[in-house]
Amino acid sequence: METSVNFGLLTLLPPLVVIIFALKTRKTFEALIIGAVIAYIIAYGTGFFGPFLDALQTVVADDIWMFITLGLFGSFVVLLQKSRGTFGFANLVEKFSKTRKKSLMVSWVLGILIFMDDYLNILTVSAAMRDLTDRQKTPREMLAYVIDSTGAPVCVLIPISTWAVFYAGVVGDQAGMASYGSGMEIYVQAIPFIFYGWTAIIVVPLVILGIIPNMFGMKKAFERVDTTGRVYSEASDKYNVGRDTLNELIEEEFQGKVQGNIWNFIIPLVLIVAVTIYTGDLLVGLIIAILAAMIMYLPQKIMTFSEFSENLATGFASMIPMLFILAGAFVIKASMDEIGLPQYVINGVLPYMNAQLFPAITFAVVAALSFVTGSNWGIPALTVPILIPLALAGGANPIIAFAAIVSGGTFGSHACFYSDATVLTSQSCGIENLEHAFTQIPFAMISAIIALLLFLISGFVF
Repeated sequence: METSVNFGLLTLLPPLVVIIFALKTRKTFEALIIGAVIAYIIAYGTGFFGPFLDALQTVVADDIWMFITLGLFGSFVVLLQKSRGTFGFANLVEKFSKTRKKSLMVSWVLGILIFMDDYLNILTVSAAMRDLTDRQKTPREMLAYVIDSTGAPVCVLIPISTWAVFYAGVVGDQAGMASYGSGMEIYVQAIPFIFYGWTAIIVVPLVILGIIPNMFGMKKAFERVDTTGRVYSEASDKYNVGRDTLNELIEEEFQGKVQGNIWNFIIPLVLIVAVTIYTGDLLVGLIIAILAAMIMYLPQKIMTFSEFSENLATGFASMIPMLFILAGAFVIKASMDEIGLPQYVINGVLPYMNAQLFPAITFAVVAALSFVTGSNWGIPALTVPILIPLALAGGANPIIAFAAIVSGGTFGSHACFYSDATVLTSQSCGIENLEHAFTQIPFAMISAIIALLLFLISGFVF
């Protein structure tokens, strides 16, 4: 249903319900489904149930690649852990990172180096660093913040990432932008002004080093570790089934009783990165890496074929809670489109836009929409055809306006508690989704406020 009906303030009801329900109950999936149902009731009245089920079915069908990819990554991580290859890697890195801060800085650097894709970035760094940071009693919430903050924020600053290719394609089709070059040339010109990407990355080491202090949930996470020794809360126990045995192995490894072969970790991981870059498909990279793991592990008698198969299934099953949340996130995105939320908000702020304020308002609107809908690509794709022509017509700098749109989408990916990046990070780090979202949101807001000020200044200077 492409609705032209203006539902007025009712348009804001579903996102408000989602946020309030999630904050009150700490239940992400349930909040998303309730919000989507309300949106479909607004759009279709008593006939909402059929369109709602159609949307759910469409989401599963259209995004099956993502569900399979993330499920197989869960399998891959369990295989790495059971092979004890992660222990070997942890031992190597620990020679250079003997403290919490150093290990987190290594995680930050790895996140910057793996810039091709945010999914690949998040999954690779979490697999590489989780065991080491556990050993050093670093709260999982802190590791998740570092990883999430070097996911999308890094990808938008590198012109050969998946994000850059997508955004370049979107802006390259806009009338009036031909004088600025091709889509990729426009994107490269915008990189210095993608302020949220820069601020999110720069804030991370400031937090790690304590220049920006831990606050709210993150402060409590460190207090929990210091008093109880638990790197994750009781609410996250369900995401770490079987981890007690692995933690015992880590301790034995630390005491020199168990040896981990680093190549059992490095070779499969390198294969994922290399094959993904070559084919452009993370799923293909995962399949090749899992096959390579089987070829490596079975002859070494690390595990039998039966155990390999069981670990494959166990790992896939461990990702199911995240897959439910992602399905809910995709349905809520579809429901927001049904009631015209993005158009309603944009039309509401247009009267207040002028050339000087255009970049700052654009960033604020796109960031808010991306945060509410969890659509870090969909909202920018929708707003570019609306806002870029307005920038050109109103005398605003279109390059900076475009950078503001990209920055807003990046904030949504980073900060929204049900965006795919947030959900993926929390699951790969083995913590409750909302615990990750709430502990990182203060630092994301610091980055967003600085970015907003920079867009405000740039609107007057450029």
